Amino acid sequence: MGSNHELDAPPWLRVESTIMATARAIRQAYDLRFAELDLNLSEASLLAYVEETGPLTQTRLAERLGLGRAATGSVIDALETRGFVERCPDPDDRRVWLVDVTAAGKEMVAEITERDTVLRKQLRSGLSRDDRHQLAEVLVRLGNNLAGILADED
Repeated sequence: MGSNHELDAPPWLRVESTIMATARAIRQAYDLRFAELDLNLSEASLLAYVEETGPLTQTRLAERLGLGRAATGSVIDALETRGFVERCPDPDDRRVWLVDVTAAGKEMVAEITERDTVLRKQLRSGLSRDDRHQLAEVLVRLGNNLAGILADED
């Protein structure tokens, strides 16, 4: 009889592969939900984040959302074209622009929040608060391990 232990599983069934496949599926689920609004997850995240925190620079947004500066600029451009965000001069530094949410953007954030709430409820079905807490702890430890590995590579 074969072992059910994760370490004895083929590579595509190990925990890292499961995490990556789950992350991709979560991304796809969000992109599908936000496609109804003609947005993707990056656009929805940036818009909701700026609405929550207030105006931020492109650099700060890139850091907070884990995107590159160029990718963040493309997301901002797409949202600006649709009238959801605007670039405003930073009163503290004339060389920098702040990204802020427009009235139309605030209305869109309400739609984003509604879809996010429904999807989160579906994703968490059958998972207790304790389950989610344990999962978060394990993922944080894994993330810390990864940060150490990546720091060693620099």
